[in-house]
Amino acid sequence: MSRRIPLRKRLSVRLLVASVLIAVCSVAATAWLAVETTTRALREEQGQVLAEDMDVLARLSGYAATHPTWKGVDDVVRSLSERTGRRIALTTTDRTPIADSAQAGTSLPPRAAATVDPLRTDTYTERGAQRSGVDPRVVGPYRLTAQERAKLEKLALVRQKCFARFGIETSITRTPSGRPVLSNDDDVPDDCADGLLNTPTPTEEKALADLTRRARGCLGREDVKLADALFVGFDFTDRSLGGRYQLGKFDVPPGSATGRTLQDCVDSARRAQLDPYVAPTAELFLGGGDRTAVRFDMSPANKAKVVGAAGLVLAVTVAVTAVVATRLVRPLRALTAAAQQPPELHVRVPVTTRDETGILAAAFNDLTERRERLEAQRKAMVSDIAHELRSPLTNIRGWLEVTRDGVVAPAPELLASLHEEALVLQRVIDDLQDLAAADAGTLRLHREPVAAGELLGQVAAAHRVAADTAGVTLRTATDGEPWLDADPVRMRQALGNLVSNALRHTPADGTVTLSARADGDDVVLDVTDTGSGIAPEDLPHVFDRFWRAEKSRSRRTGGSGLGLPIVRHLMAAHGGAAEATSEPGTGSVFTLRVPRLAGGASGPGPAALQ
Repeated sequence: MSRRIPLRKRLSVRLLVASVLIAVCSVAATAWLAVETTTRALREEQGQVLAEDMDVLARLSGYAATHPTWKGVDDVVRSLSERTGRRIALTTTDRTPIADSAQAGTSLPPRAAATVDPLRTDTYTERGAQRSGVDPRVVGPYRLTAQERAKLEKLALVRQKCFARFGIETSITRTPSGRPVLSNDDDVPDDCADGLLNTPTPTEEKALADLTRRARGCLGREDVKLADALFVGFDFTDRSLGGRYQLGKFDVPPGSATGRTLQDCVDSARRAQLDPYVAPTAELFLGGGDRTAVRFDMSPANKAKVVGAAGLVLAVTVAVTAVVATRLVRPLRALTAAAQQPPELHVRVPVTTRDETGILAAAFNDLTERRERLEAQRKAMVSDIAHELRSPLTNIRGWLEVTRDGVVAPAPELLASLHEEALVLQRVIDDLQDLAAADAGTLRLHREPVAAGELLGQVAAAHRVAADTAGVTLRTATDGEPWLDADPVRMRQALGNLVSNALRHTPADGTVTLSARADGDDVVLDVTDTGSGIAPEDLPHVFDRFWRAEKSRSRRTGGSGLGLPIVRHLMAAHGGAAEATSEPGTGSVFTLRVPRLAGGASGPGPAALQ
């Protein structure tokens, strides 16, 4: 009985949902591109206006940072207005006019564009941005005298020449306070690190002492223990005052509220110290009258067009997706129906496409064919096992019954025959047990270094009597002294099966040769006979279980049909392989490949142990 697939898990529904999502994203992207195209000019203009506004703010902040009052700013405002083509107005915080490029009496915009306060806003460090902190152009009492500038200029030139001797190119720039600074001086050679250029001048020391005095009152209220000097560090490369003169170490946990209070006290004291040197806080107005900037918006007609296009795209997407989904799901449903049929029917599905579903259908058919073949092999194997076990058991039972009834006396010849039948039965059971262990992966190997020549000699000695009885010459040949990394018992078992098989198929006056040679990382063992050979159509099946080239051949002439499959499994357990080649009327060659002993061709003889 087929199970009903939930609607949300059906492939067609998932494909439909995915297509709708893709369509929605596509429509949204299309609409965005349309709006982006129509507003690109406006955005560029707005970006240009914003950059001009930041330039205006930076110019006026620089003026406030270098002048104690706004007197004389009218010329700067008028110049900026002419360059930008916009109205620029400055007022105090209570809207008292300071400077205006428009005619007197013109109303101001409803909101100020920015606040000009160089003690709290930095428009100098990063162009086009407003950062919190003191504008570096506010130097106040830190401005160097002419003598100090000249002295530092000479020191900067000396250091620049010293850097040049070590292959370091530098350039000299000047901070707003007049101090020269060398660029590219992160790695200072020891000969150039004299410390003269980064030593505070008398003017800076005086300003720092005044700052310390101003900060002591605030710090004393917070019970912060001060050293003799509040500022003990100096970084002359920092353009800002707050970063150039560094605080010393105090009895304050880092990151604590007291530490933040310490910094706040220093910042407040610095602003109070610099306040007399900057212009008062002012409001900056840009534009004119009470007009506001026009914002772009879509008209109702354009919105209707976008909605209509989106609906059309969605409808087409749903229709196309439904058709594609149906075609994709149809072969999958055929596969599902075939898989739900009884196993003994071995149903196959037609392969109508070459896409993923076609590949899946072909793989399903191959799997069905392999399952059918394995089922046939299983049935044949069960039949062969029953036949192999029935024959000796029938013989043993028959002779025991006639002996029990007194028909036949228990003569030694009869007991020998029963013993031989028991041995045949035991051999079949042992072979089946080895195959079962190999199939289950529990076949254990006890690896050790094995000399190939010695191994061949042992196998030949074990089968010498059988070879002489059959009138077959049994030979061994070894190329060099290859050593194997293998289980010697299992290797004798594998080679013994091959030799027994070769002796059964080699006529009198024939030859069976066991040879060994090294081949790269493997040792190749060959069992060659001069027997009747194997037909080409039978050669692929020689390692199948219970397979015999001549179906009429009995167990005594053809074996149990398990020897060669055991050989193949033993080689697989060793990490090797078993192969067979043959020519009818000439003979056969069975080849075993076994991993070679690591370290060379020779084994652990006396020379290797030294």
